[in-house]
Amino acid sequence: MKSIINRLSGVMLTAVIAYPAWLIGRIYPVIGSPVLAILFGMILAFWKRPPVFEDGVKYTSKKLLQYSIILLGFEMNLYNVLAVGSQTLVLMAFTLTAAFVTAFAAGRLLKIDGKTGTLIGVGTAICGGSAIAATAPVINASDEQVAHSISTIFLFNVIAAFLFPFLGHVLNMGDHAFGLWAGTAVNDTSSVVAAGYTFSNEAGNLAVIVKLTRTLMIVPVTLALAVYTSRKSIGDAPAGEKGKSYSIAKIFPWFVLGFIAASIISTFIPIPWGIGGFLAKAGKFVIVMAMAAIGLNTNVVKLVKNGAAPILLGLICWTVLSLTSLGLQFILFGA
Repeated sequence: MKSIINRLSGVMLTAVIAYPAWLIGRIYPVIGSPVLAILFGMILAFWKRPPVFEDGVKYTSKKLLQYSIILLGFEMNLYNVLAVGSQTLVLMAFTLTAAFVTAFAAGRLLKIDGKTGTLIGVGTAICGGSAIAATAPVINASDEQVAHSISTIFLFNVIAAFLFPFLGHVLNMGDHAFGLWAGTAVNDTSSVVAAGYTFSNEAGNLAVIVKLTRTLMIVPVTLALAVYTSRKSIGDAPAGEKGKSYSIAKIFPWFVLGFIAASIISTFIPIPWGIGGFLAKAGKFVIVMAMAAIGLNTNVVKLVKNGAAPILLGLICWTVLSLTSLGLQFILFGA
């Protein structure tokens, strides 16, 4: 009972921090609630909080973060995958591959730790903060590594929301071409919406569908990273333990199965009274809580000292992703 009370105290603390971030983020969606929550948490990290909060803060940044991904599945409709068409999926496959390869190669050249590079890669390639949230527990990323990645993705979200519509008009892109470009090359959903609908309603509608389809890539990516992390842990084990097998059940990201189940329910089972939308919104709020918890556990001084390299990696990944998407459209569609 004491453990439950201690955990509840920390969870409530993150909820209190998350609530104003959630409200402000709804007013300024380009900035986004998760970034504000991390910022508020980092400010409060200077406060020496009582030990009673520690269990709940840690629980929120790890376990509740995983549960929130399950809830996001309730806003997914698998028919949208079919709606974007096979050619669009080919475009998506190439852009995701380009982003991952770039993150790996550039991360090594910049001497960025592998976990931060992975988080920036998936955040750029898939869906910003949600992809980082889903990947972090799979690769056992630290709170500081998550904070680096989220802040990097946020910077390019804001830039994209303003830059993409301008470039689209300069390049004389049509609604369909721009919708594909924004949907495959802009990181976070809020920035996709901002960029797409700033260009036109038709471009915005297509960009959102493509973006939601990108979100489904969380499933294969997290599964692949779980297997890679398991094998790497075997290779890094002490000499006397290298022969020991690691249980797939232990490293398997079970919350991804929950995400898939929620997506299936959302697609094929009519959920009354907007419950699906409410659950998805609850999941987004829990992500904001988790970001607040991560902020509370972040060393701000260390974050600032090491901040330049992750931002440069984010710029490289984002540039390669954008140019790959644009170039492939001309090759595949002649746009």
